[in-house]
Amino acid sequence: MAFRNLTSTPRADGFSMPAEWATHKQTWMVWPERTDSWRLGAKPAQQAFVTVIKAIAGFEPVTVGASAAQYANALAQLTDAGTKFPIRVVEISNNDAWCRDTGPTFVTNAAGEVRGIDWTFNAWGGLNGGLYFPWDKDDQVASKILGIEQLPRYRTEGFVLEGGAIHVDGEGTLLTTAECLLNSNRNPHLSCEQIEQQMRDYLGIDKVLWLEDGIFNDETDGHIDNMACFVKPGEVVLAWTDDESDPQYARSKAALDYLEAATDAKGRKIK
Repeated sequence: MAFRNLTSTPRADGFSMPAEWATHKQTWMVWPERTDSWRLGAKPAQQAFVTVIKAIAGFEPVTVGASAAQYANALAQLTDAGTKFPIRVVEISNNDAWCRDTGPTFVTNAAGEVRGIDWTFNAWGGLNGGLYFPWDKDDQVASKILGIEQLPRYRTEGFVLEGGAIHVDGEGTLLTTAECLLNSNRNPHLSCEQIEQQMRDYLGIDKVLWLEDGIFNDETDGHIDNMACFVKPGEVVLAWTDDESDPQYARSKAALDYLEAATDAKGRKIK
């Protein structure tokens, strides 16, 4: 599982993070088993994952990482699934199943080459509000995926980020929340400007749109991926409630006001 460690940055090498809807070759997931995250021994979650995995495999290959303890179980449930595209099960030790957060952020260049960013992971807050300890296996998931895929790796040692905290339009604009990226349990040694520069250097973006907050009581400290996402350049779908007594209403209304006054990296008004 060898990979090439890079000491440059994606932007310097001509790479950037593509939009969510960009064509891709496959999907990676991690098999759930943690009993303090998933009820009834994770069996209902595993059944739900099987349904999702099979649905995705109707359109593209899927690779599922499972721990040694769960490898045989995952393999049994996913072998001979009858899907159009293959489902591959590989052994990867992990602390939980949130591959969007623990896996690599893939970046591409104009020639279609793919590389991966291996962010530092601390279970959404480390010892200051993190969701579990230890998280060392999760912090190795991205590097193991890149090793399996034999893709070059950018490691941001000491810079904490999860994939669910960022969303891009593929044309230079990043959407995120101050609640998460500026939280003291992520990168307290860095200023907002320094964090923005990291995003520019590693994701190849030109402008950051900062929502103040994410979803109320979100245990990830306000990830953007369940609050607001680009559906195409210049257009965002926003979580909403009409109930003004709901604690989420003020957050969503503030985000709406901000987005309606914002422009993206290309100067377009946000719809």
